[in-house]
Amino acid sequence: MTFLGKTMKWHRLDDGVMGGQSQTLHAVESTEDDDSSSSVLHFSGQINTQGGGFCSIRSPIEGGMPSDTKALRISFVGDGKTYKFLLSDGNKSAFGPSRRSPSWQIDIPTSRNGNKETIIISLDTLTPSLQGGPVETGVKLNPVEVKEMGFMLSLKLSNGKPNPVETYGEGIFPFALKIHSIEAV
Repeated sequence: MTFLGKTMKWHRLDDGVMGGQSQTLHAVESTEDDDSSSSVLHFSGQINTQGGGFCSIRSPIEGGMPSDTKALRISFVGDGKTYKFLLSDGNKSAFGPSRRSPSWQIDIPTSRNGNKETIIISLDTLTPSLQGGPVETGVKLNPVEVKEMGFMLSLKLSNGKPNPVETYGEGIFPFALKIHSIEAV
């Protein structure tokens, strides 16, 4: 999978960093159809709400995003769960408990019907967040400073409220999101 013409280098970050037992699997699968060849990012695994409750994948954005980026177009096939899309400055502590700069998040509700969905996310609609909750920064997201992106399934939504059982799950449960493309627009 590429973004801005560069291959993304995905890695996982699960609730194990705080003693949880959730597990993420991720893989990029090459696909070919009648018109072109591309790749699909598979983000799947098992959430365990005992001691944590989140799974995520992250990738650096080599060189950052262009200054004129206003939005991102993401195509995916979901499983009925509500995921989060994340952007950050790439600071190693940007997503962990000691982070000093916010990640910028937005919820991505998905359908269970197995059809490909496409959304356009205006950068102005992302919420700054620290330690799973929204914060007021008084600062707008600057695309030039964005050096990392990610996807997450979490017990909390971007507004800090609980992700409902209907769009998250309970106990120990599987999840699967297939990301077909991410484009700056």
